[in-house]
Formats: sequence, structure tokens, C-alpha cells
Amino acid sequence: QVQLVESGGGLVQPGGSLRLSCAASGFTSDYYAIGWFRQAPGKEREGVSCISSSDGSTYYADSGKGRFTISRDNAKNTVYLQMNSLKPEDTAVYYCAARPTTACSFGLKRYDYWGQGSQVTVSS
Repeated sequence: QVQLVESGGGLVQPGGSLRLSCAASGFTSDYYAIGWFRQAPGKEREGVSCISSSDGSTYYADSGKGRFTISRDNAKNTVYLQMNSLKPEDTAVYYCAARPTTACSFGLKRYDYWGQGSQVTVSS
């Protein structure tokens, strides 16, 4: 059974950091592109970052460029999203998703598997 489990969310002050983890089971994540998405209250889910399964290429939405770093540990079947210099507008539920292909995409419908989400709240 394919499963993605996010962890690492929480409450952080503006300017702080969090590292989200996405642990995969039921499949080998190094054959899947893994994306991070987020959904703020009243807004549509949007792509944040993605890491390919072929050469480890990484992609970032403008919202996270220079502040977020995505990485993967294939031995642990886990993908991470390091978020620095967090802003109140980063507050959202963060989801990881997997698609059985090497290429990245920010298209929601291109992902077959989704985690349950992890709440990130940036507030003083």
C-alpha cells in the first residue's frame, strides 16, 4: 500500500525555520518525482517545490526561491523541505505528493499519491 506521511510542521515565528519530512512507504521513492504543495485557508492548493527522480533536479515556485530547499534521502525513502526565513504568508497545510515518473510538475492532477498534510503556522 502506497503511503506518504508528512511531519515537521508546527508554529514558528517570522524569520524562523522548519524542516518538513515526507516519508514514503509501499514504493521506492527514488523512481518517483516528489512534490511539495501547500494550501492556505480560502486559497487553492499550489506547488512549492519538486525534486525529480532521475538526476535529482530541483524546482521551486517563486514563493520559495532562495528560502526553501528540497532534498531526498533515497536510503530512508524520505524527501525533505527545509524552509528558512519563514513569513506569515507561508502559513498553510503542506502536502507532499508522488508521481511515478522522473519529471517534476506543479500540476496537481499529475500526482497519484498524496500525504495527509502538515500544518505550518508562521506567527508572532
